[in-house]
Amino acid sequence: MARKVTTQHKVLATVAAWIVALLIFFPILYTVITSFKSETEAIAGFQLIPSFTTESYAEVQGQYNYFKPFMNSVILSVGSTLLALLIAIPAAWAMAFSPTKRTKDVLMWMLSTKMMPAVAVLFPMYIIFRDLGLLDSRIGLAVMLTMINLPIVVWMLYTYFREIPGEILEAARMDGASLWNEIVHVLTPMAVPGIASTMLLNIILAWNEAFWTIRLTTTEAAPLTAFISSFSSPQGLFWAKLSAASTLAIAPILIMGWFSQKQLVRGLTFGAVK
Repeated sequence: MARKVTTQHKVLATVAAWIVALLIFFPILYTVITSFKSETEAIAGFQLIPSFTTESYAEVQGQYNYFKPFMNSVILSVGSTLLALLIAIPAAWAMAFSPTKRTKDVLMWMLSTKMMPAVAVLFPMYIIFRDLGLLDSRIGLAVMLTMINLPIVVWMLYTYFREIPGEILEAARMDGASLWNEIVHVLTPMAVPGIASTMLLNIILAWNEAFWTIRLTTTEAAPLTAFISSFSSPQGLFWAKLSAASTLAIAPILIMGWFSQKQLVRGLTFGAVK
C-alpha cells in the first residue's frame, strides 16, 4: 500500500513538473513560431501554425545588422564576468578564510544593494557616465554589469569557498606558498566547479540585462537587449521582426545553458571534500 502511494506521488509530481515546464516554455515556443510568420499573420492574432517564411530573419540579419549587437553581447557578458571574478575571488577568499565580526554584515550589505530599484539611481549614474565619457561605450557598460552582478558573484563564491577545509590552505602556507600561490594554485583548482557555475550564471545575467543597456547605450555598444527594443517605434510594433530578433537573442544563451547544464548542477551541488 505504501509503495502504491509513493508511486502515485511520483506520478503526480512528474505531471505537475511537466505542466509547469510547458507553461514556462510556451512563451518561448510562441515567440519562435511568430518569428516565422509574416507581419500580417503576426498582427492577426493567435495562430500556432505559421506560413514558415524567413523574411523576418533576413531583414534582422541584413537590414538591421544583427552581428554587431551580438558581438557586443558576447564581449560585455564575458568581459564583465571575468572582471567580476577578478574582484570576487579575493574578496570571497578573505571573507571565507579570514572572517571578522563584520563579515556577515558586509555580505548582507552587498546583497541589500540588489534590493534597490535600479531606476532610483538612474539619474546620478547617467550623469557620472556622461561626465566620464562612458556613455555608449563597451568599457562603461562592462563596468556597470560587473557592479550590478558582483554581490551575487561574491555570495556564491563565498558559499563555495566555505566548503573547502581551511586545513588545506594552512598546509599550503606551511609549505611556503605565498598568498598569490594559495589563491591561484590551491584554492582556485579546488573550487573549479563552483567558479564555473558562478561564471555561467553571471554570463546569463549579463546577457539578459536590459534596463541599463537600453539607457546607457545608443548604437556603438548596444547589445542584443537594446537591439530588441529598437523594433518598437512610433509606427507600432513589428511583431514578426521583434520575434525573430528575440529568437536570435535568446538562442545562444539557451544553447549554452543546455550544453553546460551538467556543469551548473555540479557547481550548485559543489563540495570540496574529495
